[in-house]
Amino acid sequence: MDVHISLEGRGDRTDRIYRQLRDAILDGRLRPGERVPPSRELARDLSVARNTVAAAYDRLVGDGFLAGRAGAGTFVAYRGEPAPSRRAPVGPLRPSRRFSGVLGDVASVPGARFDLRIGHPDASLFPLGTWRRLLARSVRASADYDAPSGFMPLRAAISRHIGLSRSVRAAPGDVLVTAGAQQAIDLVARVLLEPGAVVAVEEPGYRPVRQLFQSHGARVAGVPVDADGIVVGAIPASARLVYVTPSHQHPLGTAMSLARRSALLAWAQEHRAAIVEDDYDSEFRYSDRPLEPLQSLDRAGRVIYVGSFSKTLLPSLRLGFLVAPEALRPALRTARKLTDWHGEHAAQAALAAFIDEGRLRRHLRTVSRVYAARHELVLRAAAGPLAPWFATVPSSAGLHLALRCHGPLDVDALVRDLRARDVAVEPLSNFYAEPRCTPDPGLAIGFGAIASADLPEALTRLTDAAAAATR
Repeated sequence: MDVHISLEGRGDRTDRIYRQLRDAILDGRLRPGERVPPSRELARDLSVARNTVAAAYDRLVGDGFLAGRAGAGTFVAYRGEPAPSRRAPVGPLRPSRRFSGVLGDVASVPGARFDLRIGHPDASLFPLGTWRRLLARSVRASADYDAPSGFMPLRAAISRHIGLSRSVRAAPGDVLVTAGAQQAIDLVARVLLEPGAVVAVEEPGYRPVRQLFQSHGARVAGVPVDADGIVVGAIPASARLVYVTPSHQHPLGTAMSLARRSALLAWAQEHRAAIVEDDYDSEFRYSDRPLEPLQSLDRAGRVIYVGSFSKTLLPSLRLGFLVAPEALRPALRTARKLTDWHGEHAAQAALAAFIDEGRLRRHLRTVSRVYAARHELVLRAAAGPLAPWFATVPSSAGLHLALRCHGPLDVDALVRDLRARDVAVEPLSNFYAEPRCTPDPGLAIGFGAIASADLPEALTRLTDAAAAATR
């Protein structure tokens, strides 16, 4: 039993022991079947007479909270539902006003048997046995504090990997390892943004990043996206930072055209602004060769390139990175050290070996074939059974496709009906925050988390629900 009992103050000690143990049982801190200490042991720990504890136990047994077992001890007998936790007084402390726009809007949507939510890779495809061996080897080798920039062999491995796969220009010293892409963007915000600074984000876009910038006191402006990417002419002239997903726009899936990339770089240079390029899942491509990243086109030092291994490997593997212009690196390293000093060494060392031994390259080849087949299934469904209601937004990368609605369909009601059919899917309207931008009626269809064998049934249920909604 690990429940703190306080006997401070005046009053009956037996009653205090009784009430605190009873409350621990009702709150669920002591669970059914859990053994409580012998009365002699608890009396010694509390420096009271054994009879004081024995009397409290007798009352708890009499009230049905405890039960004795001959030769075994005394155990929790109460099996009712835990009572709502008794809360401490609210008190005078309040969070900063900049958190008012983000509180209560960060929880994940519960899953379903047929999970079509976006941003979730298939964990069953990850070579967990290999990873465990690499991790065990790395744990034995780890001992002291690491550098804030990350394990140097991993930084070198990342620089080689993104140089070959994405044409990103980065030496090992240019790479800073982070706990996922979200921390990378958080570090950028800490280093670049003053309270009240204007940040431009894509609309629709990735809402956790919008909320992150708001939590730093930034004024976030949504900028419309068209078939070529973010509309550069609509970016506020006062924006100090522009956040984009040019290789696979989140959530529409379009790729930013070369002309639009050039226009965005020119805009950033003219307005002395920074660009955060989030290349979150472009490792998975199914047709044309990807366009060059903004970072490789940048000649003025305006682009900060952010990547993550959460989509390519496992969401629970909180490892990402950023590549920043030289002038920002000392401040970024300091920000990393001030927030959590450094990352988890064993995981970084295991990932370095995973990359250096060619395992990441082989894994990406394997899973890309699986995801390409799922991508094709969604495309066929959109061109066939779903065609009366939806049209696919062209996309040849990533782990999801966007379907725009072109018929008389209440998409929010459809999503609720699909939940009843055990299908989890997100409407495109979830990714909008600017009232002046008209939300796309449609759905974002993720095919990363769902098993290949389950995807046809999920698409059939989607078709049936759409048909039922228009009868």
